[in-house]
Amino acid sequence: MIATGIDLGGTKIEAQVFAPDWTVAHRRRIDTPQDYDALVQAMADQIAWANSIAGEPLPTGIAAAGLVNPLTNLAFTANLPATGRPFPADIATRAGQPVTYVNDCRALTLSEAIFGAAQGMTPVIGLILGTGIGGGVAVDGRLIPGPSAVGGEFGHTAAPAHLVAQHDLPIIRCGCGRMGCTETLIAGPGLTRIALHLTGRAMSPPDIAATRTTDTAQVWQVWCDLVAELLMTLTFTIDPQAVVLGGGLSKIPGLADDLTTALRRAQLPGFGIPQILIAQGGDSSGARGAAYAALQATGHV
Repeated sequence: MIATGIDLGGTKIEAQVFAPDWTVAHRRRIDTPQDYDALVQAMADQIAWANSIAGEPLPTGIAAAGLVNPLTNLAFTANLPATGRPFPADIATRAGQPVTYVNDCRALTLSEAIFGAAQGMTPVIGLILGTGIGGGVAVDGRLIPGPSAVGGEFGHTAAPAHLVAQHDLPIIRCGCGRMGCTETLIAGPGLTRIALHLTGRAMSPPDIAATRTTDTAQVWQVWCDLVAELLMTLTFTIDPQAVVLGGGLSKIPGLADDLTTALRRAQLPGFGIPQILIAQGGDSSGARGAAYAALQATGHV
């Protein structure tokens, strides 16, 4: 066995033990406790289980939503009872070994750059389109570190003023506390918000996707144009070779093609655009990325 990755979510904790060829050799899923001390113990128990499988302590990476402030080492999480606590440090203490703690969107980005849709490409941006918006940047197979640890929180950039004004879109307060974040319009609830605003109908993202060539054609085009503007901001800043899409909305058939078309419209005339790809790693992507980051932290890759 080479490393352990733990996918930590609001409802489940899945530990995956990876073989040297990076296939999942063993996995174990348990429920996520809603009490902090029980959560720390559950994480330590998963690490102990993985080590028992391997017969030795393995490099261990944890992929979880939220942030850890590098100035204070305290967590900021929306779906875990860990905000304001030194969560990674407490896990390491309880487990009796170091752990590498990675935002789940960054972990998916790394996994897709090393093993998945963008293998061999650089720079690579991961963009998660789900109930929220997040992502990450990998250059030469490594995540870009930063002093604030908020790099990759793409959903909290400002929504494009010209499209908001053109369609008289609502400007609301985001869950992060800021006003007018692009997440409020392009995450799953944002797509529903656009449909309600333009058609007066409350529709789910699957319903909108299913009717995007008929009843909701305008809704879909506005949403694609909004996402394309975010992609252009990332292109102007990072100039990635590829953008890998993950999250629930990435499962909409034809999404990569529709966003490629919208991005070409948004790009400066005559200039190229990054490849828009769909993540390949599935349920293992976050855990595999975290495990690989843990192995990187040991200096072995």
